[in-house]
Formats: sequence, C-alpha cells, structure tokens
Amino acid sequence: MFMRILGIDPGIGITGYGLIETDGNEVELISCGSIQTDKSKSCQERLLEIYNDMKELCAKLKPDFAGIEQLFFFKNQKTIIPVAEARGVILAVLQEMGIKTGEYTPLVVKQVITGHGRATKEEVHSMVKRYVDVDKYTKLDDTVDAIAIAICHARNIESGALIGKN
Repeated sequence: MFMRILGIDPGIGITGYGLIETDGNEVELISCGSIQTDKSKSCQERLLEIYNDMKELCAKLKPDFAGIEQLFFFKNQKTIIPVAEARGVILAVLQEMGIKTGEYTPLVVKQVITGHGRATKEEVHSMVKRYVDVDKYTKLDDTVDAIAIAICHARNIESGALIGKN
C-alpha cells in the first residue's frame, strides 16, 4: 500500500515541507520546498500567509498523512511564541483538511532517522540522503528536516506504534 506523507518543519520565517510516497520499503520524494514569509510584515500577516500557502499545498499534494515537529526546547525565547503560532496555524489546516497527523520531537526524529537522539544536523542530512537524493532538490535545512519528519512518520506508521497520533 502506497502512502503519501507530508513532513512539516514549522517556522514563522521558514516552514519546510517534504512530501514522500512510500510502500514500506522504498521512499520516493514527490515534492519539497518551503513557505517563506517576509519579516517586514506583521505576525498576523505572516500567519495568514502560512495558513493560505499550507492549505493550497495540501490541496495540491493530497497527502494521506502528515508529520509535524513538536516544539521541544528553544534556545531563543524570542522565537518560541511565533513558531508555536505558526505550528498552530498549520495544525488547524491539517485538521480542517482531515489529514491525520503525527507529532514528533526533534529527539524522536533523530532517533528514528539516525539511531540516536543526539544526532547533528549533518548526520540527519546524511541519513535522509540514503532515502532520497535531497541535494538534487534542496540544501535548505528546514526542508531536509521536513523530509526527515515525513520518513519518521512513515516508519512510525509501519511499526504500528503511531507515537503522537491525533
């Protein structure tokens, strides 16, 4: 059974996304990219842009499932609230469109992708490259992270664990 899974790395400035298709063995990258908002705009305008773009993206890509990063720990306290708000807007779109969603901390994503939860961005990127040729499509960390989240959700569904399902 093929599944289309949208991975999302939420942010107010950059929201990365990656859509994979998998049959449980092979992973194919269908689409990836980012939603980038203009920092000169108000927070409300940026959130509306994320909402509209995410809704359009979901309608176009038609994912069966979505995986999204949970807020776990932020070093920069100035960005935690806007990122949480962006994440809330994205979750609202996914709910509105009836897309079942799993939520994963960065630690869980790293554990699933690399085998250890303290992996570096470079280690995650290297392991994602084993599944798909991400360098052909993007070098943006937010997009690679979103692809990793999609792969994590696929592995989670396959295992039947469904950590963080809603």
